[in-house]
Order: sequence, then structure tokens, then C-alpha cells
Amino acid sequence: MPRVVYLGPEGTFSEQAARALAGSEVVPGDWALAPSATIHEAVRSVSGASGTTPTAELAVVPVENSVEGSVVATLDALSSGAPTVAVAETVLPVRFSVLTRPGTTLDQVRTVATHPHAAAQVRGWLADNVPQATVLPSTSTAAAARSVRDGEVDASISTPVAAEHYGLVAVAGDVADVRHAETRFLLLSRPVAPPPPTGWDRTSIAVVLPNHPGSLAGALHELALRDISLSRIESRPTRNRLGEYRFFLDLDGHVRESRMADGLAALRRRCVTVRFLGSFPKADAIPRAHGPDEGRHTSDEVFAEASAWVRAVREGKEV
Repeated sequence: MPRVVYLGPEGTFSEQAARALAGSEVVPGDWALAPSATIHEAVRSVSGASGTTPTAELAVVPVENSVEGSVVATLDALSSGAPTVAVAETVLPVRFSVLTRPGTTLDQVRTVATHPHAAAQVRGWLADNVPQATVLPSTSTAAAARSVRDGEVDASISTPVAAEHYGLVAVAGDVADVRHAETRFLLLSRPVAPPPPTGWDRTSIAVVLPNHPGSLAGALHELALRDISLSRIESRPTRNRLGEYRFFLDLDGHVRESRMADGLAALRRRCVTVRFLGSFPKADAIPRAHGPDEGRHTSDEVFAEASAWVRAVREGKEV
């Protein structure tokens, strides 16, 4: 049975996202789900590391949270080593439970473990309800629940399903400072042809720009010329030398659209490196209304006509 790995251990939001994707229209059929200790390990189980054979067909990892922003471990994993591409995404609402061993009450809690992203989303609730508790970082919300089970801490901020996995009880539920917090997850594969465009797609890339004035502005200008909307941009160190950065860009559109293909080709000419991270349907929004002139110069039909005109000029035809 093909395998889907996710950021584990059992009981994480990543497992919930993997269950939502595996067996769906995106990933039909039967899949075996398996937890991974880290995001890097999950990604490398698909891409292969240092020439090793991949051990899974797909991986599900968090990439962005509406409160805390991007998951930098995922960005770093996507930009290093053998390539992987995103073929789908899903968005989950973030609601936590406070889990303890049976018999422990909130007023007895002195230590609380959770992932730093989760801690940031419940900081106010913790201050109001367990001000006496020290918050300790954990590699995941599920690992935090496991540390409660093992008697290392008094309570964890975890997913509700983690209580079932680790024999705990929820002494508080639906915990969140921001009521509409969400996390976006990517479904990763080894490089394959992108799924067909839907008209509401996201294309993700990572680029390293030449070190001269205006290089970023020039790259963004190539996108603006083609009416390509930039929905996210941020930088991470390349780890090669101080002051050298890699930019991660999320673009509205699909690589099979002429304007996107032309824009990516322009970036490939301008940038030191470009890594394609995938084109896939968006899961977190509905299409916005287009203005009357939007796309007038960038539709596939306009690109095809312009290319035909250039060919005619080159062949000496009357145009």
C-alpha cells in the first residue's frame, strides 16, 4: 500500500490534514499513513536524502499559519536537497484542547507543553486560566501530549484527537485566542506534472537574486507586467554566507497558463536560481471578481496571437 507521511507523532494537526487528503479526490484509493519525527524527515522520505531511496510517495507538512505566519522548517526543507513539489493543499481551523492525565485539574497544572506555534495562539488563554503554569516548548502538539502521558509535564496544548491516542482527558476545549485561526498544509510529491489548472490556483517558487541594486524590484516587475498577483513573499538565509537570502513567492495562477509560464521564464533569466515548488488548486479562498480590463493583455489567447505575430515577422510574412 502506498505511504503518506506526516509530521508526527500521532495526534497532530498534520495527521488530521493527511486524513483529509488521503482517500479524497486529490489522492484517491487506499493509503497507509505514517508519522515522521520532523518536517525535514517527512520531506526527505519523499525526495530521498543523499542518494537514498525514497520511503514514501507523499508527505503532508504545515506551511503557513494565519496567526504565526510561515513554518520556516518547511520552507528550508523545500529549498534544500532533492526537489519535491506541492500537488495539493488543505486548510484546517485551529482549535486546541488542554489535556491532562485523569484526575488532574487546571488549578493543579504547573507545567504546560506545546509547540511554539500553538503556544503563540493560546498565550492569552493560558495567562487568564493557568497563570501559575510554565509553558515548555515541544516538537509538536502530539509530542507534548505524549510528555503528559509519560509524566514529564502536567498538561499539554494539543489537538482533541491526541487525547484518544495517549489516554488523556480534556480539561478545556475549543481553546484559541484568535477565533478564526487556520493552518495551511501542503501535500508533497516527487517532481511530477502539475494537476490541471482550475482557474483558482497557486504557484509557489523559491528564488535567489543576484546581488545588485534593484534585482528584487526587477523580478517583481516581471510579474506585474503580466498581471501576476503576488500573494506572499518572504526571505530565508541561503546558509551559504551572511547577507545572502532566498525569497519564497506564492503567485496567483498556474504554470500551464501562458502568462505564468512567461513570467517564470523571465524570472529564470533574471535570478541566480529558481526552484519550482508546485502549481495546485487553492484551498483557502474563493475566486475574487475580476475587473473589466483584468486579463485583457495576459490571456492565453492574447499570448498565442502575439507569438503567432512574432513568427510571421521572422518569416517575412505580411503582418
